[in-house]
Amino acid sequence: MKRAEVYFLNKLAGALVEDENGYTFVYSESYIADNGTPISLTMPLQTEPFTSDNMFPFFDGLIPEGWLLDIAQASWKINPRDRMSLLLACCKDCIGAVSIVDVSNQQNN
Repeated sequence: MKRAEVYFLNKLAGALVEDENGYTFVYSESYIADNGTPISLTMPLQTEPFTSDNMFPFFDGLIPEGWLLDIAQASWKINPRDRMSLLLACCKDCIGAVSIVDVSNQQNN
């Protein structure tokens, strides 16, 4: 299972998980309580999780393309079809308001 924290303007907005069932994104309760900004028009603020068999288009759009993607794949030896690994490797400091932080190896408390 791969897990990421999703930040919007350096504030924790939610969590993205890839497991054997596909992808799940859920906003954090505190982000919703603070009337946070939706990370995408396709993912409005809600307490229910978003689920999908494929990577959500919003997150997939954060992954670099072209020669930059080629460099990332070669440097980290990531399969181009492994979209979650590419997202975790390339999008911690991506351009824009959203950043993705890999928390896959952190243990649940």
